Amino acid sequence: MLYYVLFIILAYLLGSIPSGLIVGKAFYQTDIREHGSGNLGGTNTFRVLGKKAGIAVTVSDVLKGTLSIAIPFYFSPIEVNLLVIGVFCVIGHMYPLFAGFKGGKAVATSGGLVLGLSPLLFFIILATFFVLLYITKYVSLSSIVTSFVAVITALIMSRFDLLILTSVLLTFIIYRHIPNIKRLMNKTEPKITWM
Repeated sequence: MLYYVLFIILAYLLGSIPSGLIVGKAFYQTDIREHGSGNLGGTNTFRVLGKKAGIAVTVSDVLKGTLSIAIPFYFSPIEVNLLVIGVFCVIGHMYPLFAGFKGGKAVATSGGLVLGLSPLLFFIILATFFVLLYITKYVSLSSIVTSFVAVITALIMSRFDLLILTSVLLTFIIYRHIPNIKRLMNKTEPKITWM
């Protein structure tokens, strides 16, 4: 039980690292929370600071998710449930301790969890996301649809551990994108301009 608590706390703290805030302030002297959507995730970083910063933040957010389950996988002296631990990393990303509990929308960090558990599923959803993004130019819509694709793919793969994980992550992602869904319905959601 102690190991679970330690790894859950570590996962939450990893998720709480505000990549967008760090990159913005350290390299651009900009607090991205004061610009664009005010979100700390990769999408707003792309919008406010450009491609290089957006890529750096997105990759960092993905790696947080992967690292949160890689550490207990390699270093835990007992078998632990990586799904439970990884979910707390996503919660940390959405509600970061180090950024006033106002974080990102769970997409990249969720992808990092999937990468750590199933690289095949990760590359399937990555390809799906970019195809949808190229067609629609909506990050939010691409993220939501890709989340559904992840659940369906996990079911087809008969990976019920991944089915549970992707279903939980889908719930998080839909919840965090409620304002975007409303804007999509009202046709006021901004499109990307860099693709």
